[in-house]
Amino acid sequence: MSREVRGARAADGEGIPAEAATPVVLAEDLVKMHRTEAGAPVKAVRGVDLRIERGEFVAITGPSGAGKSTLLHLLGGLHRPDSGRIWLEGERVDTYSEARWAVLRRRRIGIVFQFFNLISHLTVADNVELPALLAGSTPRQARAKRAELLDDLGLEGRENSTPGELSGGEQQRVALARALVNRSGLLLADEPAGSLDSKGTREVLRLLSRYHQRGQTIVLVTHDARVASAADRVISLFDGRIVDDAALGGGSSSGRPAGGVSGTLKLKG
Repeated sequence: MSREVRGARAADGEGIPAEAATPVVLAEDLVKMHRTEAGAPVKAVRGVDLRIERGEFVAITGPSGAGKSTLLHLLGGLHRPDSGRIWLEGERVDTYSEARWAVLRRRRIGIVFQFFNLISHLTVADNVELPALLAGSTPRQARAKRAELLDDLGLEGRENSTPGELSGGEQQRVALARALVNRSGLLLADEPAGSLDSKGTREVLRLLSRYHQRGQTIVLVTHDARVASAADRVISLFDGRIVDDAALGGGSSSGRPAGGVSGTLKLKG
């Protein structure tokens, strides 16, 4: 168990003591098993300890099958750990029911997926407004949030388009707007550039960097070291375990900016 995790546990083992700086995410000894097609158990995540501070941009990288997406899905409540504990902003959440996790995601966690996961028969406006309405915003509030985000993301005039009428980069920007519409404290991005060309990749990374500069906490999964270089901290996974955890640019793991998107754009050409 890491020193950071030990120092964050409360006397009753359930929360984080008031005197400790409360991280956005704290995970302790996470384990997740999957089964192969033949039914053999495989540990996708093996005893991971993780601490994410407010305002960090963290990239989780590693080869295919390293456990990157599984770990991200554990942090977002999309998978349940077989053992271990997770805290979100000081609140123990790994024991939550699926219904309670759904409420938590609506209000405090935004998620961006590789293949966008937009609702194909809804317009851009409806895709972005729906999470706000589900979280309790009035229709007027949801429209205002959507208009602000689409303008900020360069999607003004596309409100009435459907996802099929957009480019891949535009669809991912809509997915980003949807993830940010409730001003979630934590943004999880699972291979957000994995299905984009180099232009779309640059667009998405510029936007993530912009929101990071505004204080957004971001955890991004990627197999591409060039994409990871947009972050200011890179965690390397191999065979379900953390094998390296390093700040980029010589800065601290929680400083802004240390990595940044500029180096990524140069590498992408």
